[in-house]
Amino acid sequence: MLSYPMNKYWKKGTMNHDNKGPIHKAIKDEDVYHLLLQIPKGKTTTYGDLAAALGHPSSSRLIGQIVGRNPNPIKVPCHRVVKSDGMLGGYSGGIDRKIELLKKEGISISNNITIDDFESVRFYPKKVLMKIQNNN
Repeated sequence: MLSYPMNKYWKKGTMNHDNKGPIHKAIKDEDVYHLLLQIPKGKTTTYGDLAAALGHPSSSRLIGQIVGRNPNPIKVPCHRVVKSDGMLGGYSGGIDRKIELLKKEGISISNNITIDDFESVRFYPKKVLMKIQNNN
């Protein structure tokens, strides 16, 4: 059981573990998937790069959760997202499939875990702000 101060701390919503806090509301799955569509074949990006592009540089774990639940990995290339050190990280289709897809795009991988010459294939996504035009 939590002590009273910690219990009060959690109830205030200052801890963001319920997936309903301000960051979770600010980052939408669709925004992440839109950024994934920007990554060219033969390039990779990181969970942190995606988080930074969305204005939340410390939310790479949340980005990882969103990428992990990508409903259409064939169309939205989540296999191109890796860890910040160039290590592959996970993939819903399995790590062997991720390696196969990346190699098919010309990305060289050492020991089946690390992107070779990571910085040369690293892509930094940019958030595209959608402007809604008022037709009044």
